[in-house]
Amino acid sequence: MTMSRNIIPELQQEHSNILHYWIDNMQDEKQGGFYGARDCKGNLVDNAPKGAILNGRMLWSFSSGYRVFGKPEYKEAADRVFDYIVNFFYDKKNGGFYWSLNADGSPLDTKKQAYAEGFIIYGLSEYYRATGNQKAIELAEQTYHLIEKHYRDSKDGGYIEALTADWQPIADVRLSDKEDNSPKTMNTHLHIIEPYVNLYRAKPSPELKESISHLLYIFTEKIIDAETGHFNLFFDMDWTVKSNIDSYGHDIEGAWLLYEAAEEIKDEAWMDKVRPMAKRLVDITLNEGLHNGNSIFYEKIGDHLDTDKHWWPQAETLCGLADTWRLTHDQRYLDILYAVWDYIKAHLSAPRAKGEWIWRVDKDGNDVYTDEVAGFWKCPYHNSRAMLEVLHRL
Repeated sequence: MTMSRNIIPELQQEHSNILHYWIDNMQDEKQGGFYGARDCKGNLVDNAPKGAILNGRMLWSFSSGYRVFGKPEYKEAADRVFDYIVNFFYDKKNGGFYWSLNADGSPLDTKKQAYAEGFIIYGLSEYYRATGNQKAIELAEQTYHLIEKHYRDSKDGGYIEALTADWQPIADVRLSDKEDNSPKTMNTHLHIIEPYVNLYRAKPSPELKESISHLLYIFTEKIIDAETGHFNLFFDMDWTVKSNIDSYGHDIEGAWLLYEAAEEIKDEAWMDKVRPMAKRLVDITLNEGLHNGNSIFYEKIGDHLDTDKHWWPQAETLCGLADTWRLTHDQRYLDILYAVWDYIKAHLSAPRAKGEWIWRVDKDGNDVYTDEVAGFWKCPYHNSRAMLEVLHRL
């Protein structure tokens, strides 16, 4: 059935709810910046560490909110997190940004994870777009050059995962203890191309365009599985695949981010190449991961299907559907988008979280009371961005 709905006011209100949750509940008035975590019931986690990923994502979220809606409280929050990143996360000796800090702002883990450096670029470039702050764009460009110098593999292409504070090799390169200790991953490459594209928006250069083109080559030739159409996730240095996981959230997130990259650098050849691959990633996600026409499962490892429904894949599904509808004008994608949005409102955008989304529900939509509402990996980036991206496309 063809539906025509105006969900724009709902998306705008949801965006406001999410950002105001963080403004109202996460500002650390004692030790500066923002708190590290709130537990599954919304209680403050005493002395939780503060992560570079969380802070980079918050900087992007508040900055983009201010750029789009102009609310002064968003700029105040963006200013706060920017100052904290510069004063505490930034490695004044070696450049780059520490992985994590103690609650009091002292360094905890000083490694330099390419994924986290990328998110700092994402936040800094968006803060510059929103405010014109020159220090932000200078730091973003410096960090871009550090990634290109220390992480880019001149032999086999792509980027390695992690280094020490002074850019030396490190044994454990994993983002978390749940992951394979592989020197290259899809996830890091996705979250390098994403900030590179935003930096290109803020301050384009031929060098940056080449880096984005290189990343598009890596995705289309090394990461996307030509047979299945899915992303492969973990690799050796020579791009030998080391995983058998289909991550539905990453597939559909990557679909719109990769096409956005080709579009942003205005490269018709890349747009023509990426467009069918992106649509295939979306269609595979719908064919294999969509449940009851209104939500997607988490992932498939071998033959085992994880049927939990996490907050961020639902948010990225909205983006992927909106972008595919924009490119194809096929009403089916819009109809599913409406259904997923209704599911989010019913099951994830819950009153218990006071504006934020809960982490996940099970197959039947029941809350899983174990995961934090806010924390190292749980932030306002996926869901507030989904509101902005869908608003932009609708």
